[in-house]
Amino acid sequence: MTHPAIRSSAREAYGEIAPEFVRYSEEVLFGEVWRREELSLRDRSLITVAALTAGGMVEQMPYHMRLAMQNGVQSYELVETITHLAFYTGWPRAAAALTAVKQVLAQSDQPDHKEQK
Repeated sequence: MTHPAIRSSAREAYGEIAPEFVRYSEEVLFGEVWRREELSLRDRSLITVAALTAGGMVEQMPYHMRLAMQNGVQSYELVETITHLAFYTGWPRAAAALTAVKQVLAQSDQPDHKEQK
């Protein structure tokens, strides 16, 4: 099944120098892989945030954290996921991810993690 291309942050970041990278990002990664029905968008978002945290890939976190919240992940769930990961991925990586969450929440209308269920 072909899905429409999704405009990604890659277009702005790399579009002028790497148009094929943008095409792969939008058509293959976000158009095909993310749209597979075996996992929900919410689950894919949590997995992606976990992978970015584990890899220490701070630059990609804000985009994926905002996407996670669009996909139904609550801010307190992001915080809890990262807190859990601190023991498996390392304290500095979790602290960096929490800093990214804090920045995303400062720009978001979603309540902070203290306003759980």
